[in-house]
Formats: sequence, structure tokens, C-alpha cells
Amino acid sequence: MGVPGPGANVARLRKEKGWGQDRLAAAAGVSTSQLGKVERGQRTLTQGVAASLARALGLPLEEVLGTAPVPLNAETSLKSLYAAVRRFDIPGDQTVSAEELSLSLRDMVVLRGDGDLSNLLARLPDLVAKTQAHAHSVNTPESWAMVSQAYSAVYWLAARHRWMTLADLAVTKQKIAALQADPVSLAIAARDEAGVHLNHGEFGDGLSVVDRAITQVEASTTGRQRAYALGILHLRGLTLAGRAKERHTADQHIQRAWSLAEEFHNEANRHGIHFGPENTAVHIVATSGDLNRHQDAVSTLAELTKNSRKITLPATRISPLHMNIARSELALGNRDKALEHLEQAWKLGPQLAKVHPTAQELLRVLISRHKRSNPRLTKLARMAKIQF
Repeated sequence: MGVPGPGANVARLRKEKGWGQDRLAAAAGVSTSQLGKVERGQRTLTQGVAASLARALGLPLEEVLGTAPVPLNAETSLKSLYAAVRRFDIPGDQTVSAEELSLSLRDMVVLRGDGDLSNLLARLPDLVAKTQAHAHSVNTPESWAMVSQAYSAVYWLAARHRWMTLADLAVTKQKIAALQADPVSLAIAARDEAGVHLNHGEFGDGLSVVDRAITQVEASTTGRQRAYALGILHLRGLTLAGRAKERHTADQHIQRAWSLAEEFHNEANRHGIHFGPENTAVHIVATSGDLNRHQDAVSTLAELTKNSRKITLPATRISPLHMNIARSELALGNRDKALEHLEQAWKLGPQLAKVHPTAQELLRVLISRHKRSNPRLTKLARMAKIQF
């Protein structure tokens, strides 16, 4: 079962409400022409515009974007994960060593980096249960940091599928655990909390969370930890500001992130969350697209990969990078280049591309614009389970 394209949902939701295009466009602050192109598959629906449409329709953003269905063979794992989350405050009877948990958490980081959503979902219920039992048993900052890390993975998985009830629960538990851990864990929890606001289309609220967390980090950390914590928060800030079309705020976060990234020759990686020059560039590519600075997005990628430099980030970061470059190339009128990058996104992270709204929208628009049969598009459409 495929994920319906976000733009394809808009006309259906509008008609269910009994609204014409003029009424919805006016309520959302977009042109009727733009809305019509989105509904017909001639223009990609960005998540910023989707948030405006969701607010106008009085619907959750995930309903407009389309919630990814739970695969039939994963329903048991998802139910088990919810059960583990509900037992957050209940000491478990499982005995497990810190060393064993560290290894399991490292495996989880690899699965997350590879974009292996199915195996991550299969393993998370047991990992969440064991980290919680261990933390209740030893009650040390290190043990609660492990719980916080596990819940960061739960949030990430839920956000990818737009399972927002689970995402909301995950960041709540993550923050409680992080408060008993360390300042960097708390900064990661704030980043994920702001991410929930991002996923709901509440960009201003997300920026408020980021600003508050930045103040806390500046008062509680020093050295490399401080640079890392501030860096991941500024990356979240520039993404939120870009979606909100707040160019000045976005540029402030971009400048600060670049400055902090200069302190890292290689990408810093804590629990699968990267910061450094590469991930900063990846975020700037996406935000440049959100702000309609499409040539800037293409130039940023060219600078990142000049002299045949290979990007060291995992697939879960490079696949969305190609999606966002494809979006900018399409906006610049370069359909062939857009298709090339979309193919790369699918090659590097097929499970991620299958549920990602940007990948879905790009494929829908490319199909709409190609008047002749294209075997490459047909192949992607079959993988996405989209009618061609």
C-alpha cells in the first residue's frame, strides 16, 4: 500500500468541506492558480504551504500530507512500542547491563542512519523497555541518557511516518528522561520537541522552543559539547524559520550554524544526530528550497561536493538531500536533473523515500509533466505504488 501524494489529498479534503478553490486559496493565503496546480499535480506541495492549507481547512497537517500506513507485518511491533511507552514510569523486571544496552543503542543508530525503518520499528519496543528498566534500577544520569536516546529514535521513526500521536508521546517521555541525564541530552530533547511543532506546522512555537533551549545551553555547557548542542538547535531553527518564510530569522540561524560548524573538521555524531559542515549544508539546501532560493540550494550542493568530495553522512541524511535538490532543480526547470536526484534518493533510502512527502510530491509532478512514457519514472512509480 502506497502513501497518497500530499497534493492529491488537497482537492479531496477541499471538496469534502464543500469549498471551492477560491475560498480555500483565500483562507490559506495562496493564489488560486497555485492551488490549482498543486491539486492537478503540476506543482509540488511544500510543507510550508501544506501547513497553511491545513490551518485553513481546520485539519491536522499530517492529514493533508498523508499519514503513512502501518505495514501489516509491523502492527504487532507498533502495538508493543505503544505498550512500552505506557510503562515509562513502571519499573521493569528485566535485568540488562549498561554494556549490552550501549551495543543495542549503537545498532539502533546504524538502522536509523541506513533509513531502515522496518527493522528499527521491530527492535524499538524491546530497547525502550530495557532502557527504562535499567534506568529505574540504577537511577544514574548515564542510564536516563540512554532512555532519552531511545525515545529520540522513537520520535524520529514516528515523524518519518507522520504518526503524530506517537511522536508527541515520545518527545514528552524523552524530555522527562533528559532532565535526569545531562545538558546535551536535554538539548537533543528540545530539538526533537521543536521537531514535533515543525511536523504539526506550528513553526512559531517550534522557534520558541529552540530559542529557549539555546539560552539553556549557553548557560550550562562549554567547549565542544556546547558547540554541538547549539549547532543542532540552530539547524532546527533554520528549518523552522524557512518553513515559516521568516527569511531574516532563517539567515540568523544559518550564519550561526556555519560559524559553529567551523569548529568541527569531521561530523560530530551523538546518537545518530549529526552536526558539522556537511549536515549544516544539507539543512541549508532544504531551507533554500523553502525560501525559493533554488539556485542557492544547487550551489550549496556543488560546494559541498566539489573536487569529487564524498559526503560522509549516512543515507538517512543524503537521501533527503537529493530530494531537496530535486525539488530545486524542478523549480528551475531542470526535469532531467530532478529525476536523477530523485532516483538517487530512492536508491540510498528506499524505505524513507516511500513515506517522505517531498519524494511523493516530486514523483507526482514529474509524472504529470512527462507526456510520454518514461521507464525510469514508471520504475519509481511502481516502487512507490503510485498509479502511473
